[in-house]
Amino acid sequence: MFAKDRVHALKNVALVAACVSLMASCASGSYDVAALQASDAGDQKTAISLAKKEVARFSDPDQCSRTTNHNCGTLALAYGSLAEYQILDGDRVAGEGSFRSAKGALSLTDPKIRSSATAIVYRDVSEAFWKVGDRDRAIAVFKEGRAAGADQYLYMSAAAQAVDQQPTIGNGQAPSRPPVRPATK
Repeated sequence: MFAKDRVHALKNVALVAACVSLMASCASGSYDVAALQASDAGDQKTAISLAKKEVARFSDPDQCSRTTNHNCGTLALAYGSLAEYQILDGDRVAGEGSFRSAKGALSLTDPKIRSSATAIVYRDVSEAFWKVGDRDRAIAVFKEGRAAGADQYLYMSAAAQAVDQQPTIGNGQAPSRPPVRPATK
């Protein structure tokens, strides 16, 4: 299978997984779709406002808590979207805070869907950092998501492609770079 075909197949699988994961939130008056549309139109303030409403829908203890975890994955996705919009809007501090909240919800998420939810959250946050030009943070988020057990959806991020293109040595580490010497005349 060619790399291009593999990426296309992965995108289709990821799209189905994302739709299934989001089905619960989309089924009953979700703010998530409207927030995504606002963000795509460049209106991050509206996207943030709508994403906060989506977070509120799933934040109650009867939705996600140590005793009830049936919507923790959805809550994690909502926090991940909120983080993405906040980062795109230039509020990195708020974005990092929402990202931490997403990780907290992921820790309570049903293990059967945790890897998919993890991939979606980490990919979206990584992509937001990539889009605002913070490549180092985008790659760090990608690597953290990989270590957290994210499934293949994570690998459709720009940071994943950048990591794949970095040269490595036998132990998987990037080779050290020789010191830069000033040019002589």
